[in-house]
Amino acid sequence: MNWEVIIKYLPRLLDGAWLTLELVAIAVIAGLFLAIPLGVARASRHWYVRALPYGYIFFFRGTPLLVQLFLVYYGMAQFEVIRQGPLWPYLRDPYWCTILTMTLHTAAYIAEIIRGAIQAVPPGEIEAARALGMSRPQALFYIILPRAARIGLPAYSNEVILMLKASALASTVTLLELTGMARTIIARTYLPVEIFFAAGLFYLLIAFILVRGFKLLERRLRVDVTQGR
Repeated sequence: MNWEVIIKYLPRLLDGAWLTLELVAIAVIAGLFLAIPLGVARASRHWYVRALPYGYIFFFRGTPLLVQLFLVYYGMAQFEVIRQGPLWPYLRDPYWCTILTMTLHTAAYIAEIIRGAIQAVPPGEIEAARALGMSRPQALFYIILPRAARIGLPAYSNEVILMLKASALASTVTLLELTGMARTIIARTYLPVEIFFAAGLFYLLIAFILVRGFKLLERRLRVDVTQGR
């Protein structure tokens, strides 16, 4: 193990790790905002309300993230209307293509988490809200969604960790996040074991911090009590 090389390239790996965190943070936060209306619609009793979100979720959960990334990064440029549109400066940039793809991908999974959490809210609480005179929107915003957020938090934390690992695919569209930076360094040093070992330690450290952060948040929100454990 050549520790001198690892120490030498630590700053560059740190730059890659920062870009990885940036991609994941933007994707999971933007994906959460996109997933809330999708999850609420998926929990609807009316089939015509569930239909469109179901199609969206089915596509993004049923196809690999790598294929979706290639479709956005390479496929969007095939359409003249997109190349002439106002969003083309962003859609030709691998950074924004990656964020867009990761956001759309994780939103599908988070929407299903929200749907399951909404359906797990005890019916008695909803009936109590209606008995107090709350309308359906009021019950949704003040009772159902806050309780569903606490129920779905552990599953959401798992999705964040999965997106952290999936962010390595950004290197396939020339982004120098952690994996991309590691591959670039390996192309110069021809030391894959040392560099990937260091990159793996960065991933482990980031995952550990995220897990501990979500554990503290769950404890603060008393998720275990909410779920009856």
